Amino acid sequence: MKLLAFILLLLIASMQYPLWFGKASWKEVWQVEQEVVAARENNLILQNRNNMLEAEVNDLKQGLEAIEERARSDLGMTKQNEILFQIVKGAQP
Repeated sequence: MKLLAFILLLLIASMQYPLWFGKASWKEVWQVEQEVVAARENNLILQNRNNMLEAEVNDLKQGLEAIEERARSDLGMTKQNEILFQIVKGAQP
């Protein structure tokens, strides 16, 4: 009877081994789930950035004011007969 119980215990342990230590163990499944969560968060960040860029592209395609604002801020362009005053903050002692 003890031999039968020992054999059954070994069978149960051999069946449990892949669950705990095999290729598709609980630890591996948990790590993959964590990677999926991180990838989804990254996708949301990238989607928000893409939405902002798409809105900016649409604004540039449709409105001249956006193009003018972009040229003024990024390139420092001015209109004809317009004077640009640029205030540069110096280092204070």
